[in-house]
Amino acid sequence: MAEGTHSVPPGAAYIRARACGADRRLHTPGRLARPCGRRGLFAGWGTRRVISGLEIDDLAIRRGERTLFEGLNFSLAAGEAVALTGRNGAGKTSLLRAVAGLLRPAAGEIRFTGAPDAAEARAREVHLLGHLDGLKGGRTAREELRFQSLWAGGDEASAGEAAARLDLGRLLDLEVRKLSAGQRRRLALARLLAAPRPLWLLDEPLSPLDAVWRVRLGAIMADHVAGGGMILAAVHDPLPIPARALELGA
Repeated sequence: MAEGTHSVPPGAAYIRARACGADRRLHTPGRLARPCGRRGLFAGWGTRRVISGLEIDDLAIRRGERTLFEGLNFSLAAGEAVALTGRNGAGKTSLLRAVAGLLRPAAGEIRFTGAPDAAEARAREVHLLGHLDGLKGGRTAREELRFQSLWAGGDEASAGEAAARLDLGRLLDLEVRKLSAGQRRRLALARLLAAPRPLWLLDEPLSPLDAVWRVRLGAIMADHVAGGGMILAAVHDPLPIPARALELGA
Protein backbone atom coordinates (compact mmCIF):
# COMPACT_ATOMS: atom_id res chain seq x y z
CA MET A 1 0.00 0.00 0.00
CA ALA A 2 1.42 3.41 -0.96
CA GLU A 3 2.08 5.91 1.80
CA GLY A 4 -0.75 8.36 2.34
CA THR A 5 -3.36 6.16 0.67
CA HIS A 6 -6.28 4.23 2.10
CA SER A 7 -6.65 0.70 3.43
CA VAL A 8 -9.06 -0.24 0.63
CA PRO A 9 -8.54 0.14 -3.12
CA PRO A 10 -9.18 3.84 -3.86
CA GLY A 11 -11.07 3.10 -7.08
CA ALA A 12 -13.44 0.74 -5.30
CA ALA A 13 -14.00 3.26 -2.53
CA TYR A 14 -14.80 5.99 -5.05
CA ILE A 15 -17.36 3.74 -6.73
CA ARG A 16 -18.81 3.16 -3.26
CA ALA A 17 -19.11 6.89 -2.67
CA ARG A 18 -20.96 7.40 -5.94
CA ALA A 19 -23.23 4.43 -5.28
CA CYS A 20 -24.34 6.12 -2.08
CA GLY A 21 -25.67 9.05 -4.10
CA ALA A 22 -22.63 11.33 -4.07
CA ASP A 23 -21.73 13.36 -7.15
CA ARG A 24 -18.47 15.04 -8.03
CA ARG A 25 -19.28 18.57 -6.95
CA LEU A 26 -18.09 20.48 -3.93
CA HIS A 27 -20.47 22.76 -2.03
CA THR A 28 -23.60 20.73 -2.76
CA PRO A 29 -26.15 21.17 0.06
CA GLY A 30 -28.34 18.17 0.74
CA ARG A 31 -25.95 15.65 -0.82
CA LEU A 32 -24.49 12.74 1.07
CA ALA A 33 -21.63 13.95 3.23
CA ARG A 34 -19.37 10.88 3.00
CA PRO A 35 -19.23 7.28 1.73
CA CYS A 36 -21.71 4.89 3.38
CA GLY A 37 -19.22 2.84 5.35
CA ARG A 38 -17.64 5.88 7.04
CA ARG A 39 -20.65 7.56 8.61
CA GLY A 40 -19.22 6.99 12.10
CA LEU A 41 -16.41 9.51 11.51
CA PHE A 42 -16.73 13.18 12.41
CA ALA A 43 -15.27 16.19 10.64
CA GLY A 44 -14.53 18.08 13.88
CA TRP A 45 -12.83 17.06 17.12
CA GLY A 46 -15.44 18.19 19.62
CA THR A 47 -17.85 15.25 19.40
CA ARG A 48 -15.50 12.30 19.56
CA ARG A 49 -12.60 10.89 21.56
CA VAL A 50 -9.40 12.73 20.70
CA ILE A 51 -5.93 11.43 21.45
CA SER A 52 -3.83 13.79 23.57
CA GLY A 53 -0.39 12.37 23.00
CA LEU A 54 1.90 9.77 21.47
CA GLU A 55 4.31 7.64 23.48
CA ILE A 56 7.13 5.54 22.04
CA ASP A 57 8.84 3.06 24.38
CA ASP A 58 12.03 1.13 23.57
CA LEU A 59 11.12 0.94 19.88
CA ALA A 60 13.19 -0.99 17.35
CA ILE A 61 12.66 -1.07 13.59
CA ARG A 62 14.31 -3.55 11.27
CA ARG A 63 14.12 -3.84 7.50
CA GLY A 64 15.19 -7.32 6.43
CA GLU A 65 18.38 -8.15 8.32
CA ARG A 66 19.22 -4.50 8.97
CA THR A 67 18.37 -2.71 12.20
CA LEU A 68 17.46 0.90 11.43
CA PHE A 69 17.28 1.93 15.08
CA GLU A 70 16.56 0.41 18.48
CA GLY A 71 15.89 1.57 22.02
CA LEU A 72 14.00 4.65 20.83
CA ASN A 73 12.04 6.50 23.52
CA PHE A 74 10.16 9.74 23.09
CA SER A 75 6.75 11.33 23.60
CA LEU A 76 4.69 13.88 21.70
CA ALA A 77 2.10 15.98 23.53
CA ALA A 78 -0.88 17.99 22.35
CA GLY A 79 0.23 21.34 20.97
CA GLU A 80 3.71 20.10 20.04
CA ALA A 81 5.68 19.42 16.85
CA VAL A 82 8.65 17.07 16.52
CA ALA A 83 11.02 17.13 13.53
CA LEU A 84 12.61 13.77 12.73
CA THR A 85 16.10 14.25 11.31
CA GLY A 86 18.93 11.95 10.31
CA ARG A 87 20.76 10.67 7.28
CA ASN A 88 18.98 8.90 4.45
CA GLY A 89 18.11 5.37 5.55
CA ALA A 90 18.13 6.22 9.26
CA GLY A 91 14.50 5.12 9.62
CA LYS A 92 12.53 8.36 9.58
CA THR A 93 9.91 7.16 7.12
CA SER A 94 9.82 3.74 8.75
CA LEU A 95 9.05 5.35 12.11
CA LEU A 96 6.13 7.29 10.60
CA ARG A 97 4.82 4.10 8.99
CA ALA A 98 5.13 2.22 12.29
CA VAL A 99 3.15 4.91 14.13
CA ALA A 100 0.52 4.74 11.38
CA GLY A 101 0.30 0.95 11.76
CA LEU A 102 1.73 0.15 8.33
CA LEU A 103 4.96 -1.41 9.62
CA ARG A 104 5.36 -3.80 12.54
CA PRO A 105 8.14 -2.83 14.98
CA ALA A 106 10.73 -5.45 15.86
CA ALA A 107 10.44 -4.47 19.52
CA GLY A 108 8.90 -1.85 21.77
CA GLU A 109 5.52 -0.19 22.07
CA ILE A 110 3.56 2.64 20.42
CA ARG A 111 0.75 4.11 22.52
CA PHE A 112 -1.80 6.85 21.86
CA THR A 113 -2.66 8.75 25.03
CA GLY A 114 -6.40 8.80 25.64
CA ALA A 115 -7.17 5.94 23.23
CA PRO A 116 -7.18 2.41 24.67
CA ASP A 117 -7.53 0.91 21.19
CA ALA A 118 -4.52 1.75 18.99
CA ALA A 119 -6.22 0.50 15.82
CA GLU A 120 -9.21 2.78 16.38
CA ALA A 121 -6.92 5.73 17.15
CA ARG A 122 -5.06 5.18 13.88
CA ALA A 123 -8.29 4.91 11.89
CA ARG A 124 -9.92 8.01 13.36
CA GLU A 125 -7.27 10.28 14.82
CA VAL A 126 -4.19 10.07 12.57
CA HIS A 127 -3.31 11.48 9.14
CA LEU A 128 -0.29 10.10 7.26
CA LEU A 129 0.98 12.20 4.37
CA GLY A 130 3.70 10.15 2.74
CA HIS A 131 6.56 11.21 0.52
CA LEU A 132 4.45 9.85 -2.36
CA ASP A 133 1.20 11.78 -2.54
CA GLY A 134 -1.08 8.76 -3.15
CA LEU A 135 -3.24 10.70 -5.63
CA LYS A 136 -4.98 9.21 -8.68
CA GLY A 137 -3.61 10.88 -11.81
CA GLY A 138 -6.71 10.16 -13.92
CA ARG A 139 -9.13 11.98 -11.62
CA THR A 140 -9.65 15.71 -11.63
CA ALA A 141 -8.34 17.59 -8.62
CA ARG A 142 -11.96 18.19 -7.62
CA GLU A 143 -12.77 14.47 -7.68
CA GLU A 144 -9.62 13.57 -5.79
CA LEU A 145 -10.12 16.22 -3.12
CA ARG A 146 -13.73 15.16 -2.66
CA PHE A 147 -12.86 11.50 -2.38
CA GLN A 148 -9.94 12.04 -0.01
CA SER A 149 -11.98 14.40 2.17
CA LEU A 150 -15.12 12.28 2.44
CA TRP A 151 -13.25 9.04 3.00
CA ALA A 152 -11.24 10.58 5.83
CA GLY A 153 -14.39 11.90 7.52
CA GLY A 154 -14.84 15.40 6.14
CA ASP A 155 -17.77 16.82 4.22
CA GLU A 156 -18.54 18.97 1.20
CA ALA A 157 -18.18 22.26 3.06
CA SER A 158 -14.86 21.36 4.68
CA ALA A 159 -13.46 20.20 1.33
CA GLY A 160 -14.36 23.55 -0.19
CA GLU A 161 -12.78 25.44 2.71
CA ALA A 162 -9.60 23.38 2.37
CA ALA A 163 -9.48 24.12 -1.37
CA ALA A 164 -9.77 27.82 -0.63
CA ARG A 165 -7.09 27.78 2.09
CA LEU A 166 -4.66 26.03 -0.26
CA ASP A 167 -5.61 28.14 -3.30
CA LEU A 168 -6.76 25.14 -5.35
CA GLY A 169 -9.85 26.72 -6.92
CA ARG A 170 -8.45 27.26 -10.43
CA LEU A 171 -6.92 23.76 -10.42
CA LEU A 172 -9.99 21.75 -9.47
CA ASP A 173 -11.08 20.91 -13.01
CA LEU A 174 -7.62 19.79 -14.12
CA GLU A 175 -6.58 16.15 -14.07
CA VAL A 176 -4.19 15.40 -11.23
CA ARG A 177 -1.55 14.18 -13.70
CA LYS A 178 -1.39 17.69 -15.19
CA LEU A 179 -0.53 19.36 -11.87
CA SER A 180 3.00 20.30 -10.90
CA ALA A 181 4.68 18.55 -7.97
CA GLY A 182 3.98 21.51 -5.70
CA GLN A 183 0.32 21.67 -6.76
CA ARG A 184 -0.06 17.95 -6.12
CA ARG A 185 1.41 18.40 -2.65
CA ARG A 186 -1.06 21.17 -1.89
CA LEU A 187 -3.90 18.93 -3.07
CA ALA A 188 -2.67 16.12 -0.81
CA LEU A 189 -2.36 18.53 2.12
CA ALA A 190 -5.99 19.61 1.67
CA ARG A 191 -7.15 16.34 3.25
CA LEU A 192 -5.56 17.38 6.55
CA LEU A 193 -7.78 20.47 6.68
CA ALA A 194 -10.93 18.96 5.21
CA ALA A 195 -11.03 16.08 7.72
CA PRO A 196 -9.36 17.35 10.92
CA ARG A 197 -7.46 14.79 12.97
CA PRO A 198 -5.15 15.61 15.89
CA LEU A 199 -1.99 13.74 14.84
CA TRP A 200 -0.30 14.57 11.55
CA LEU A 201 2.47 12.25 10.33
CA LEU A 202 4.27 14.08 7.54
CA ASP A 203 7.09 12.74 5.34
CA GLU A 204 9.12 15.57 3.78
CA PRO A 205 6.09 17.89 3.60
CA LEU A 206 8.13 20.86 2.33
CA SER A 207 10.15 19.19 -0.41
CA PRO A 208 8.05 20.05 -3.53
CA LEU A 209 6.83 23.45 -2.29
CA ASP A 210 8.22 26.83 -3.34
CA ALA A 211 9.28 29.46 -0.79
CA VAL A 212 5.87 31.15 -0.69
CA TRP A 213 4.01 27.91 -0.02
CA ARG A 214 6.52 26.80 2.59
CA VAL A 215 5.63 29.92 4.54
CA ARG A 216 1.91 29.29 4.04
CA LEU A 217 2.24 25.68 5.11
CA GLY A 218 4.04 26.95 8.20
CA ALA A 219 0.97 29.04 9.04
CA ILE A 220 -1.28 25.98 8.59
CA MET A 221 0.99 23.90 10.84
CA ALA A 222 1.08 26.67 13.44
CA ASP A 223 -2.72 26.83 13.52
CA HIS A 224 -2.92 23.05 13.94
CA VAL A 225 -0.49 23.01 16.84
CA ALA A 226 -2.09 26.07 18.47
CA GLY A 227 -5.41 24.22 18.42
CA GLY A 228 -3.96 21.28 20.36
CA GLY A 229 -2.87 19.23 17.36
CA MET A 230 0.39 17.30 17.05
CA ILE A 231 2.88 17.01 14.21
CA LEU A 232 5.56 14.36 13.72
CA ALA A 233 7.46 15.17 10.54
CA ALA A 234 10.42 13.56 8.80
CA VAL A 235 12.47 16.40 7.34
CA HIS A 236 15.74 17.40 5.76
CA ASP A 237 14.85 21.08 5.73
CA PRO A 238 13.85 22.76 9.02
CA LEU A 239 10.13 22.97 9.74
CA PRO A 240 8.73 26.51 9.44
CA ILE A 241 7.39 26.36 13.00
CA PRO A 242 9.03 25.81 16.40
CA ALA A 243 9.69 22.08 16.73
CA ARG A 244 11.65 19.74 18.97
CA ALA A 245 14.31 17.85 17.02
CA LEU A 246 14.68 14.09 17.24
CA GLU A 247 17.68 12.73 15.35
CA LEU A 248 17.65 9.08 14.34
CA GLY A 249 20.94 7.26 13.95
CA ALA A 250 22.85 9.85 15.96
